[in-house]
Amino acid sequence: MEIYVVKEEDSIDDIAEALEISPQQLIFDNQLIYPYALAIGQALLVEKGARSAARAISVSGYAYPFISPWVLEQTLPFLTALPVFSYGFTPEGELLPPPYGEDQWMISEALRFGVLPILTLTPFGPDGNFNNQLIHSVVNDSVYRDNLIQNMLGLMYEKGYLGVDIDFEYILAEDKDAFSAFVRQTAEIMRANGFQTSVALAPKTSDDQKGLLYEGKDYRALGEAADHVLLMTYEWGYTYGPPMAVAPLNQVRRVVEYALTQIPAEKINLGIPNYGYDWPLPYERGVTKAETINNIQAVRIAVANDAEIQFDETAQSPFFTYADQGTAHEVWFEDVRSLSAKFDLIKEFGLRGCGYWQIMQWFRANWLLLKDRFFIEKN
Repeated sequence: MEIYVVKEEDSIDDIAEALEISPQQLIFDNQLIYPYALAIGQALLVEKGARSAARAISVSGYAYPFISPWVLEQTLPFLTALPVFSYGFTPEGELLPPPYGEDQWMISEALRFGVLPILTLTPFGPDGNFNNQLIHSVVNDSVYRDNLIQNMLGLMYEKGYLGVDIDFEYILAEDKDAFSAFVRQTAEIMRANGFQTSVALAPKTSDDQKGLLYEGKDYRALGEAADHVLLMTYEWGYTYGPPMAVAPLNQVRRVVEYALTQIPAEKINLGIPNYGYDWPLPYERGVTKAETINNIQAVRIAVANDAEIQFDETAQSPFFTYADQGTAHEVWFEDVRSLSAKFDLIKEFGLRGCGYWQIMQWFRANWLLLKDRFFIEKN
């Protein structure tokens, strides 16, 4: 596949004629809507020739139980694992079901497509935010820890889950070793029962990186304990932060390079965002809140406002600005250029694969490009 960047005066018919491809295919692959207006700087995926896939990788994508059945059905052929988001727990290790709907239908769909359904475990408190006191309670008490692991194991047999993903964030520095021990114990028990264990890792770049996101996670210990890990290489640009790329490639590379000093490449999955943000300007710390948007939506905003899409060569990420009712906006998102750069990192470092946060919105060009670059390692 090739990538074409729209120039001034381009039209779908002109592009298709010049590239000797079907305009209908170009429209379908890039999810364009009638009358197929384009933004200058928009990146289009062009399907030409044979696949260039070099090797097999594992691909996962988090999803909530309220995902559209159509979107899930479209996405599952491109996945090897489906982490369902998410189960919580009490301080005593009792499991709490997903508050977002019933998950059994997702498990059944995953199995139908030969995809591993994964139980995602998160320490959400009553306010819906990560709660490190829940983590502290469970990982430091052998009774509560054993109770949580056995409850997960029982649920997996009951519902058909084939693995567990431990997504704990804001772990207290004092709980670092206890958390690693919890992951090790979980993985050993799951492995003995034929299940796999993964752990999500905040994007560290050094052993002694400061901050609540980082100090409680020991990359080496967790990499040794779990069957594989996910580097959460996104959210540099985030809801309450200043406008910038969600996953700037220069920062992502730093995380991967550090991770490889602690964890074998064959255990590392690269996190990839499937979304962008729209910030109102001027940005004011503690006040400005960005709107989360999907990648197709971002391009449609650019088209509707005659905005020219730029591409930051350092971050390897598209962005643009526009004005709406007197308010300036800045948008950063992912397109096939930024995704291609991330796929190149997977190839360059021989990583196990990638994991998406999240697959709730369908972005066809991403999956077509992924399948062109790699074979999907089905179970």
